Amino acid sequence: MDWKEILRRRLATPNTEKKSEQELKDEEMDLFTKYYSEWKGDRKNTNEFYKTIPRFYYRLPAEDEVLLQKLREESRAVFLQRKSRELLDNEELQNLWFLLDKHQTPPMIGEEAMINYENFLKVGEKAGPKCKQFFTAKVFAKLLHTDSYGRISIMQFFNYVMRKVWLHQTRIGLSLYDVAGQGYLRESDLENYILELIPTLPQLDGLEKSFYSFYVCTAVRKFFFFLDPLRTGKIKIQDILACSFLDDLLELRDEELSKESQETNWFSAPSALRVYGQYLNLDKDHNGMLSKEELSRYGTATMTNVFLDRVFQECLTYDGEMDYKTYLDFVLALENRKEPAALQYIFKLLDIENKGYLNVFSLNYFFRAIQELMKIHGQDPVSFQDVKDEIFDMVKPKDPLKISLQDLINSNQGDTVTTILIDLNGFWTYENREALVANDNENSADLDDT
Repeated sequence: MDWKEILRRRLATPNTEKKSEQELKDEEMDLFTKYYSEWKGDRKNTNEFYKTIPRFYYRLPAEDEVLLQKLREESRAVFLQRKSRELLDNEELQNLWFLLDKHQTPPMIGEEAMINYENFLKVGEKAGPKCKQFFTAKVFAKLLHTDSYGRISIMQFFNYVMRKVWLHQTRIGLSLYDVAGQGYLRESDLENYILELIPTLPQLDGLEKSFYSFYVCTAVRKFFFFLDPLRTGKIKIQDILACSFLDDLLELRDEELSKESQETNWFSAPSALRVYGQYLNLDKDHNGMLSKEELSRYGTATMTNVFLDRVFQECLTYDGEMDYKTYLDFVLALENRKEPAALQYIFKLLDIENKGYLNVFSLNYFFRAIQELMKIHGQDPVSFQDVKDEIFDMVKPKDPLKISLQDLINSNQGDTVTTILIDLNGFWTYENREALVANDNENSADLDDT
């Protein structure tokens, strides 16, 4: 058809009312739905794979879908109960030990009983269906070391089974607190878990109930500081099981735990009381928060003002003051400077330009404050050039002019480098390390002579 004819017809058509914006949107949506349905239907008819691909996405119920949420909660509870019943109980473990001891293969190595693969399989047949997963060639090979008769230690195998059972029990126990059911715990979930765990830990019997909330905060903070470096507010249950923190916490079940072990265990009552006591001692105005001036008395009171300024610039504060939770992060970072998570915390404070690396300017910025403190204490300041060269020699960064966080971690010298830059006492100890070592040797020799 000629375009002139089309134009004439268009002009001859009577003007209709102009549609509103909402009507146009509705019409557009109707057309989209129609064409999408046709397209989807055609694809289903033409592609047979749609019938064989299983469903792999199930959306979570919305907050207002109460019935679906209840159904999901009940389903998870039944699932966890079933998994719990699949685990070996104490009686079954005792029976397993009896069977292993009965089928041991001579000769013994000292007092350690051994078992060969043939007897290993016999025990597997008699132990019952729950034990079947442990009696495989893979497990036997994993525990087989240097025995000339091709046997494994009965005790090592039994400990392996016990560890597996414990891990599954603990995973089920943690999953009960996983409100979202997504395989991770939020801070409030872990707080509830530890709070309900306290009565089962004899080493915490002496804690007053009024201190429980501070203890829980202290314990939970360690998990989140090290296992949630991106500060997402949640930790995978798998990560909790894989780290040693839960072992340290459950070690408090031992009624005869030594004093030394308690002092080195972050989760022990003495350790928690020590950390909280330090916080109270620093809080001179008793307002429950720490100012920069109050925090400056932490440890040996020799941290530089420049570093403390950065702490209060980067960390969460309330009207310029630090609460107990933020203080715990600070303590965990300074007490574990060899750990990557602690180095990440301190590195962020040292990276004043937010460039992701430390350059000569950054190092000089922090070391200048050390030099000023040395003058105040009547010491001769050390040349920055010498210190800078030592730092780069220690770290050996990929880029000779920049030190990244990964460079610090890879060098295994991150704790030394950060101490040099933020703490006068730490720098003095590093600078006089040879004299201190010689003095220690002399003292040891004197003790030996006496």
